Amino acid sequence: MMHARLAARSLAAMAAMAATMLAVPGAQAQGGGIQRTVVQRGDVSVPGREAVVATVEVAPGVLAGRHTHPGDEVSYVMEGEGELLIDGQPPRKLKPGDAFILPAGTIHDARNTGSVPMKLVGVFTVEKGKPLASPAK
Repeated sequence: MMHARLAARSLAAMAAMAATMLAVPGAQAQGGGIQRTVVQRGDVSVPGREAVVATVEVAPGVLAGRHTHPGDEVSYVMEGEGELLIDGQPPRKLKPGDAFILPAGTIHDARNTGSVPMKLVGVFTVEKGKPLASPAK
């Protein structure tokens, strides 16, 4: 039972981080190093919204690029370490077992500060028909 809860918690956190970094055009422009995989996408109870669950792997030293999402992000760090960079706030250190929640429209970035890939799972509840992420202006 405890293992199942930990696994679910880990998956949710990783999904959230993944969502943060998923499909960010700026990430590719910053030299790659980000591997994103959509695990599932589906309708939620809020009309006009959908949930996207994704895994993200960020290579050491890679910065995702400042971006926003058209909905909320909930992410969980499975492996590795890094920083969550939210405009107007001090950097937040991330390690396995950490999670974060970002409201829609929050300008943020993420960086792998470790020597191994940082792996996350992110869950996004976003507006249908809009890109999952857009570069920040």
